[in-house]
Amino acid sequence: MELTSHLPPVDRERVEDRLRHNLIAWLTTVEPDGQPVSVPVWFLMREDGTILLYTQPKKEKLRNIADNPKVSLVLDVTDIGRNVVRIEGLARHAPDQSAADQQPAYLAKYTERIGALFGTPERFAELFSAALVITPTRLRI
Repeated sequence: MELTSHLPPVDRERVEDRLRHNLIAWLTTVEPDGQPVSVPVWFLMREDGTILLYTQPKKEKLRNIADNPKVSLVLDVTDIGRNVVRIEGLARHAPDQSAADQQPAYLAKYTERIGALFGTPERFAELFSAALVITPTRLRI
């Protein structure tokens, strides 16, 4: 994965594992007045190095990204505050992406949670119909 290629092997393995398996990340966007806003999101690190997530249409994060595409995505801490993974990048609303229920890798990662919270993948895709794609520009650990 190019994003982690600069890391020593032990760090690269740890970070890549977290990017593939963590279920929650914190997405931070910036309001027009400069106020950062962080929200928890489900995400998928893709083979092409981009990050895919879905949101409900008309959410604040979509408006913020339209005004300022700079975002950060942070994987929360583990144990006693170590192992934080922070990604800076550029986000875009991506209507060209297929719906969440048509993304096999996304479904494989979140099927259990989708079932518990939304019943079916189709219902989740209906509610969270706006795709966002983040192109990472920097990784910090």
